[in-house]
Amino acid sequence: MRVLVLGAGGTGGYFGGRLVEAGRDVTFLVRPRRAEQLRADGLVLKSPHGDASLRPKIATSAEGSFDLVILSNKAYDLEAAMESIANAVESGAAVLPLLNGMRHLDALDARFGREKILGGWCAVSTTLDPDGTVRQLTPTQTLKFGERSGNRTARVDAIEELMQGANFEGRATEHIMQEMWDKWAALSTLAGMTCLMRASVGIIMDAPGGEALMLQLLEECRTVAAAYGFAAPGETEQRLRRVLTERGSAFTASMLRDIESGGRIEADHIVGDLLDRARAKGIATPLLGIAFCHLKAYELRR
Repeated sequence: MRVLVLGAGGTGGYFGGRLVEAGRDVTFLVRPRRAEQLRADGLVLKSPHGDASLRPKIATSAEGSFDLVILSNKAYDLEAAMESIANAVESGAAVLPLLNGMRHLDALDARFGREKILGGWCAVSTTLDPDGTVRQLTPTQTLKFGERSGNRTARVDAIEELMQGANFEGRATEHIMQEMWDKWAALSTLAGMTCLMRASVGIIMDAPGGEALMLQLLEECRTVAAAYGFAAPGETEQRLRRVLTERGSAFTASMLRDIESGGRIEADHIVGDLLDRARAKGIATPLLGIAFCHLKAYELRR
């Protein structure tokens, strides 16, 4: 299976790099500046699971034929990303997007056709150092994917085989849409609260009323998911409550790190789209609305 990974930043660089390390046929589609850096220094991974220094295939345009395109870009770059992968997708490649939320699926479906687009999500905390090193910050490294219909297909089996033996957890699931909604509700809660409070989960828990606000926002987000047919299973809800109310936790959303560095954020895609879907169903989400207003005020000030 020939794989094209869009981007060699924290997410794409990590998972794509682990596939290269396992001997898979992977090409990174990157901007010219990143291409020069990779050709000069290689793709360097620093990780609790073992470091790697790799010399992957590099391209600045999607020429040739591929079986799979892995999208690891930020949501605000989606239009440019779709344009850059168009040749590969129109030549027959399936698309595995690792973006959060749901809005990107609508855009990808409209551009390439629903049958081309898989569901997917990942859990990995990484950063790209100034010298181009991909640094994994915590041990978690999960990538899940599947047909949005819930069917098990030959292409899903082929992708799962591709990922077996690579140094991360890559698994197919027949419940990809439920899992994507679960992650979206959790991430909107985490991003909304940690950005609004400019603090980690543990610090918010120590603040007066912090736990109640965290759980209120989680309930708002879960209510929206349930209205669209994706109520979180009981064990998932309990796990989310534990993670989001853990005393002493240093857990924050990457969106907070982006704000603290003065960077761009995915406010519309993660929090704003959930708020729009709540309004479409007539669901009151006052705390989610406050969190979104805060994020947009940051964007306007920036």
